[in-house]
Amino acid sequence: MKTVDMNSEEFKTELEKTWKFVEKVSKSRGWVQNPNDDVNEGVAMGLARNKLIYGKRYCPCFMVEGETKEEQKAANNRICPCKPAIEKEIPEDGLCHCGIFCTPEYVEAQKK
Repeated sequence: MKTVDMNSEEFKTELEKTWKFVEKVSKSRGWVQNPNDDVNEGVAMGLARNKLIYGKRYCPCFMVEGETKEEQKAANNRICPCKPAIEKEIPEDGLCHCGIFCTPEYVEAQKK
């Protein structure tokens, strides 16, 4: 497996792209980011790392299964924003499993 130097320019560039991706997804779906910046930072770093290693933004809270791209696709790995988050987790729980995407209502409830 490819290793990633999190201090490299390659990683820093991918992390910037990942933040833009997160903002775009949030805006397009009416979601907001988690009020906990530590959660957002950890998830974004994991997404950027997975993008550099696997070529896709696999959810960092789940192990990526499969050695080849074909095996990874067949294993039904979660690509962010994943189907379970869109269809079940966010509508029912107010946030995705990884926690970066939330409903505005969830965030308001956390403030109280």
